Amino acid sequence: MKLPLLALIVASFAIGTSEFVIVGLVPDLARDFSVSIPRAGFLVSAYALGVSFGSPFLAVLVGRWPRRAALLGLMGVFVLGNALCALAPGYDTMLAARVVTSLSHGAFFGIGSVVAAELAPREKRARAVALVFLGLTLANVLGVPAGTILGQAAGWRATFWVVAAIGLVAMAAIALLLPRDLRAGSARLLNEVRILGRSQVLLAMLMAVLSSASLFSVFTYIAPMLERVGGLSPHWVSVALLVFGAGLTAGGLLGGRLADRHAARTIVATLSAIAVLLVALRAALPFGLVAVLVMAGWGMAVFTLVSPLQTRVIDHARDAPNLASTINQGAFNLGNAGGAWLGGAALGAGIGYRSLPLLGAALALAGLAVAAWAFGLERRRG
Repeated sequence: MKLPLLALIVASFAIGTSEFVIVGLVPDLARDFSVSIPRAGFLVSAYALGVSFGSPFLAVLVGRWPRRAALLGLMGVFVLGNALCALAPGYDTMLAARVVTSLSHGAFFGIGSVVAAELAPREKRARAVALVFLGLTLANVLGVPAGTILGQAAGWRATFWVVAAIGLVAMAAIALLLPRDLRAGSARLLNEVRILGRSQVLLAMLMAVLSSASLFSVFTYIAPMLERVGGLSPHWVSVALLVFGAGLTAGGLLGGRLADRHAARTIVATLSAIAVLLVALRAALPFGLVAVLVMAGWGMAVFTLVSPLQTRVIDHARDAPNLASTINQGAFNLGNAGGAWLGGAALGAGIGYRSLPLLGAALALAGLAVAAWAFGLERRRG
């Protein structure tokens, strides 16, 4: 099981780096394409929207393929998209290239999660799914800073060429290490679509949206929050982000282990912890470094939730999981975009940076209410 999972981790590292590295390259892109910073920043939003609304169509397209072939095809789209980014002569072509790249994201993590769960013993399924997402956290801790430094030193095009090369390495690893006898997806699109009407699948996706919105309503504005309320220098803000990334990595590994023991309790406990930690973050913000310590726990709680929610969708859509698992990735990204918008709207309404964690806590509690509803339905139906 370990070698196939290693191939999936390398691929998820490449995808995560490609998604987030552009944040550090926005000023360079704006300058080279002669556009404003906000317009260059839309390249981030376009990627998230492509994951939310475009990936399911690609998942349907490869849904009948053997899953090993599907993953290879999706990584081929990823490599093509990053090569197009590196070659983009202008802003519009760069925007189109980012959308092409995003199409592989949700479908890869959706099908990759299904493959990881099938390869693992029953008692280690959530742990295997968590390892697939480990590449995302490593991308934030290692890939994004390294890609940003490379882009600033050698030009942003060099960053996308390197990410495309990592994608080729991931393709080779998938071809060599994944079993050739992995099952194909559902033979009928109707089977996949019908699964989306199941209440437990929809409620799990709603939990994904709310938990992700809770994160991004605060995290999108964490730098000015720490500088203006906590009095931290830009250097210490970078340290805080590194600490948060370390928490994400630890949470991803912890979430898989806890979910294998009791997924429902893990989801309830984690959403509760996120709400408490965000209230604590509000209290700690004026004390700078104390807020950084709280961020470590917050990051751990945030990523503890990912694998149990993804595994829950796979379990409740087990007879046709490809599309449901992919759309769940879209749900996380929809929460990303929605949370960032809600946080910006709250700031625009004048609530102040220090109160943003309370908005995040409220969204986490809304997710907890949905979890209680879902588990209550489950108990009543036996």
